[in-house]
Amino acid sequence: MDILLKIGDMWVRRRAAPDLIAVAAVEGLRPATVVTGASEGLGFALARRIAREGRAIVLLARTEEVLAEAGDDLQSAYPNATVIAEPLDVGQKDAPALLDALLARHGLYLDVLVNNAGIGIGGNFTDLAPEQLDELVETNVAAVTRLTRHYLPAMRARARGGIMNLASLAAFTPGPWQAPYFASKAFVLSLTAAIGGECAGEGVRVCAIACGPVETRIHRKMNASNTFYRALLPSASAERMARLAWRSYRMGRRVVVPGIVNSFIAWSARAMPYEILLPMVDWLMKPRARPVSGTRARRGALRLARSTGSRR
Repeated sequence: MDILLKIGDMWVRRRAAPDLIAVAAVEGLRPATVVTGASEGLGFALARRIAREGRAIVLLARTEEVLAEAGDDLQSAYPNATVIAEPLDVGQKDAPALLDALLARHGLYLDVLVNNAGIGIGGNFTDLAPEQLDELVETNVAAVTRLTRHYLPAMRARARGGIMNLASLAAFTPGPWQAPYFASKAFVLSLTAAIGGECAGEGVRVCAIACGPVETRIHRKMNASNTFYRALLPSASAERMARLAWRSYRMGRRVVVPGIVNSFIAWSARAMPYEILLPMVDWLMKPRARPVSGTRARRGALRLARSTGSRR
């Protein structure tokens, strides 16, 4: 694996040309990895993976009490790392300036940005409150865009660093019953892949991670517990997804779909006509009145396959 990482690093830096002024600007400061949405779930698992390497790491989240506990846990587990936990809503417009000030207070500069913070809402689109939609767009779309735009120029000038943006398997298809969430992840995937192309070979890693279902609380928050996709699609642990995501990022990959099953689903979604894809996703994502068992889900999948197959 070390050989693969070295090869990946050489490929990422194949045309790197650091600006000496930009490099001098951070002299005397320590490089830091910033993880948003780091208080629990995949964000915390990623932070744990990064802290194991003894890095300076800044954890950001809105929930102050849970975040403080997460920071204490990491610092106790990895005393060689420098762990800073700071409550911050990345959806607010001045979040980049506030983060700059936080880093300066601790003698750090942002070297790696992990845009993990995100929210999900589920239900019929016309039943969703405008305030919910605004919050989702600010967190899932605007915050990712603002932070990426704010920190990427300095990374390119220094010819080092990187950005990992958390997309989702949802990015590969429209998603009835979770339409805003699916659309926001499609934006993140498209933006990240395009920026990665612009930065190719400059020494900066830009990576989109499109995870499948992960065992976190977001499914309950999105009213997704009673859906066929929760019964049919395998869920991975946050720790496993974090390990695969961080390894792929370090290897310099641009778009990562961790897991064989998830990769097949992503490929199928891109290859399948919308006339077949959309009814399938609708059936998978629609909340049911009672809990969905695996047997019930498989029977429903067979019926759906017959009905969509007859339309071709």
